[in-house]
Amino acid sequence: MKIVDKIYINGEFLKPHGREVLDIINPSNNQKIGEVTLADEVDTQNAIASAKEAFKTFSKATVEERISYLEKLKSAVEKRKKEFTDVMVEEYGGTFQFSSMSNEFTGQWFDSMIESVKGFEFEQTINSSKVFLQPVGVVGIITPWNASNGSICSKVATAISAGCTVVIKPSEMSALQTQVLMEAFHEAGLPKGVINFVTGLGSVVRTELTVNPDVAKISFTGSTVVGKLIAKAAVDTMKRVTLELGGKSPNIILDDAILEQAIPTAVFGAYMNSGQACIAPTRLLVPESQLEKVNEIARVTAEQVVVGLPQNENTNVGPMVSVKQFERVQNYIKIRLEEGASLLVGGIGKPDGLEDGNFVKATIFTNVKNDMTIAQEEIFGPVLSIIPYKTDEEAISIANDTPYGLAAYISSSNIERAQKMASQIDAGRVCINGFSHDPMVPFGGFKQSGIGREYGVYGLEAYLEPKAVLQ
Repeated sequence: MKIVDKIYINGEFLKPHGREVLDIINPSNNQKIGEVTLADEVDTQNAIASAKEAFKTFSKATVEERISYLEKLKSAVEKRKKEFTDVMVEEYGGTFQFSSMSNEFTGQWFDSMIESVKGFEFEQTINSSKVFLQPVGVVGIITPWNASNGSICSKVATAISAGCTVVIKPSEMSALQTQVLMEAFHEAGLPKGVINFVTGLGSVVRTELTVNPDVAKISFTGSTVVGKLIAKAAVDTMKRVTLELGGKSPNIILDDAILEQAIPTAVFGAYMNSGQACIAPTRLLVPESQLEKVNEIARVTAEQVVVGLPQNENTNVGPMVSVKQFERVQNYIKIRLEEGASLLVGGIGKPDGLEDGNFVKATIFTNVKNDMTIAQEEIFGPVLSIIPYKTDEEAISIANDTPYGLAAYISSSNIERAQKMASQIDAGRVCINGFSHDPMVPFGGFKQSGIGREYGVYGLEAYLEPKAVLQ
């Protein structure tokens, strides 16, 4: 059994003041594999004080010094790729396919910020005045269980680039992953107090970070529900906020797309990270005239999807992170059946032989109407909705008919046509003909998918305050 009983404050691994202990459960079999001692308000206050003191000197670090720190963090993290992959598989059931791929990209978060900060003008001249872009202060970083390492690394890289110090509140469901990351960051040897980790409940640690006047900014990735709580609480101290929240991403297949390529890509894409991904394209919009053909290709593809133990290299869909999440997904499948959508494949219950874990069948519903509950709400599981449309204009209308606007996808043989449609989609990122990623371009959402942007220069600017000096 693994015991996580340390937090990281002012460059030291400490026993938390908090005494509450949480069980760590392997979602593949629901067996207890460890325990984590949770930090409390006192621990959080101590971490904030440490970051505040470190900010006094770290905020004055030169660009060259910041780049050096980023290089050290990258080196320390990349040494542990295998550890990160193994612990992701064990702790939250991330498939080996997804976890190993995710950790191959970790170094890019530091590379992209090094590139961004090199040419960034922290001092600018406008007419006869000077504008200085200075670090905002102590940043509270709050991250989810489904993308813990990548989310923390991207946010920390941006904060360090800006000259900010941080207090990180990882998900309590990512305690084992956090342990490895704390050790890596400690090994990087940054000045004491620049990076602090406090693992605890959101109602405790998140709340303290959000209301504490010594925290200048919150950078949060997680649910829209929690994001709203943070935004409401942060306003009392006028904290700056960057919120990357939920999604219900449309994937529009135009009538000139090659279905034999586009539909399998769409199905596997919807199941990325076992469907537990905010950018997963879970609404598949297809021409009504091609619905029958789409259904057949999607059905055959789904039957090839391997739902199984996450450590197996051929597994595409692993377990849901918890019993609660499994039950949530099952409930949405039941609702979908009651609302009259046609079940194409999958459905209620667990796959044969996987009854001990939180496994959901790879499920597809077709002939879904966009006003159905399951087309409007984020499910966070391997459930895909196929929604027919008649015209391009209707496809755009359906795509935008959602409270979310994080990501969108378009498939077409005509790039100009796809780009024209992309310009009309309300989403922070639109990918054409597949799934693309670039850590230099902005990421974030329209509407209830968030506030602000992360990555590259756009993310860097969110950690800086402009000061104008007129003369």
